[in-house]
Amino acid sequence: MSNAGDAIAERVQELVGADVKNVRRLSAGASRAMWAVDAVQPDGSAAALIVRTDPRGAARPTGPVPEAALLRAAAEAGVPVPAVVAEDDEHLIVERIDGETIPRKILRDDEYGAALPKLAGQCGEALAAIHSIPVDQVPGLNHEADAVATWRSMLDGFGQPHPTFELALRWLDERRPPTSGTAIVHGDFRNGNLIVGPDGLRAVLDWELAHLGDPMEDLGWLCVKAWRFGVDKPVGGFGERDELFSSYERASGRSVDPDVVQWWEVLGTLKWGIMCISQAFTHLSGIVRSVELATIGRRVCENEWDLLELIG
Repeated sequence: MSNAGDAIAERVQELVGADVKNVRRLSAGASRAMWAVDAVQPDGSAAALIVRTDPRGAARPTGPVPEAALLRAAAEAGVPVPAVVAEDDEHLIVERIDGETIPRKILRDDEYGAALPKLAGQCGEALAAIHSIPVDQVPGLNHEADAVATWRSMLDGFGQPHPTFELALRWLDERRPPTSGTAIVHGDFRNGNLIVGPDGLRAVLDWELAHLGDPMEDLGWLCVKAWRFGVDKPVGGFGERDELFSSYERASGRSVDPDVVQWWEVLGTLKWGIMCISQAFTHLSGIVRSVELATIGRRVCENEWDLLELIG
């Protein structure tokens, strides 16, 4: 076991009061890392856990998010999430849920064939449950500022001409929809941040972008073309919009205006395109030299094409 693995095992043992075995790193990152561990109790029973490390002072895109409190509130609201086992300032320990998160496998492997027809409806139910969490139950969440102004400012900061993005910003500015209210918004609810089994949706992951905002933002983001992964179905590559909307309406009691969701889908496509520019700049500036970041930068033109199709 590496020194980092030893440190994880020691801290988990302190937090959960069990012997820790089978420590293995799942993903790398400068500020975050994921570890799978088995916590073995004195009676021999074992709990499969995930440990996410958050070094003190690590930067977040939207400021600190109280994820442990958010996960507990989500579970109470009926959202399928991993149960929180323990946490401190630098670690979040949750149960490990079996299933798949890789979109290519979810969308193409026979094992998940029976799950695909259910997923859009299950996502609608999960989003309705997320948006039902009382906003005062999770103090500390930021209220998102004006999204159009935020992404216009970020685009301007690159000092590069992107006429399609400028056109999309003007389109968004001229067609601002009425608000659908204020709710806790997941912020990154999409294929790739869901655990899926042969039975369908098992858990919603990656809550670090959660904030207060318009609940239609989550529905629009799930429909962004980038999250279809090459499959011609508008909801995550696995479903149709009417399946998502009708399920959400039944579970939430809110009506869904497809034009409002489309506005958020356009905003999400623009947002992802500008994020791709940012990833490329991170590589080109030398801050982090990465083939992966450079490859993501090449996807800017795909988002420009998607935007032209959306607003054409």
